[in-house]
Amino acid sequence: MMSLPEPMPPVTSRISRFAQRLGLTGKSPRQILEHASQIRLPFAPLCEPAPSIFWNDGPCLQRFVVLPRSALSGPIQEDKARARAALMRLVRQEQSSHRAIDLRQIDGLGGQSADGMTYPTFEALAATPACRQLRVISYKDFVRTITTALPDFLARAPIELRQASWLGERIYWTGEHHAEAFACAIAYARLRGLEVSLPCELTDYRLDAGGLHALDNEYHAVTMPAQAWNDREFMGLLLEAKIPYARLTLLRNANNTELLLLDKRRPAANALGEGLKLAGAPDMVRYLHHLPQITRFRLGN
Repeated sequence: MMSLPEPMPPVTSRISRFAQRLGLTGKSPRQILEHASQIRLPFAPLCEPAPSIFWNDGPCLQRFVVLPRSALSGPIQEDKARARAALMRLVRQEQSSHRAIDLRQIDGLGGQSADGMTYPTFEALAATPACRQLRVISYKDFVRTITTALPDFLARAPIELRQASWLGERIYWTGEHHAEAFACAIAYARLRGLEVSLPCELTDYRLDAGGLHALDNEYHAVTMPAQAWNDREFMGLLLEAKIPYARLTLLRNANNTELLLLDKRRPAANALGEGLKLAGAPDMVRYLHHLPQITRFRLGN
């Protein structure tokens, strides 16, 4: 017996499959917003920086100044390039030379705490057992200790310093070695009223209001937990709707938070950004807007 030919699929089914191959189907922006707002992920709030003498205890926003081309990931090169350009406008860097600075004005160190503790002042660090072993109790001890951190101190070689508007104007020594020696020497100079000046090169980092405004106009910038990229619901929504995005691993915390940038000029990306904010994703732009005021309040400036 001859087999009958298979019936032709309905025209609507053929059109639907053809549209799927061309990427012409998918959720509407309204549906994307609704679905994104219902996503359940362990969103973590962006922490307010605690007063600390260590530079790396604060948000490392200075990295935006020299953001490598390879720092961002995403499906489309042009989208990544535009997002990178927007981020690099967030922070401006200015450098200046000064003939003298009183070292007692310095109250910060490069790097991070060796013991994982937070110290708000040099005096707090100098009171620890490790620092008390340095025994800075005379001017001779001071010179011995400061030259451990600054070998060219007696030759009055310039010292490299930096500060950032989001860290409350605290002045940081850029050195990452012999932190205890430097802190103990400066704490002693303050205690004894010892004026000690050196030339310095100062790098000043400022959040740029214009760059922040431009980023807010162009992008949703939300922080996502690392688990998001293995979450079936979130990834399904991102890929099914073919939403353009750029992501950046920059923020240091236990949750390995990543910054997700979604172009507000693309309806689907804009809807996803709005929905994620409703679901609880922290807004990086809002955080940066308030960061300098928060820091000044916490430091009592």
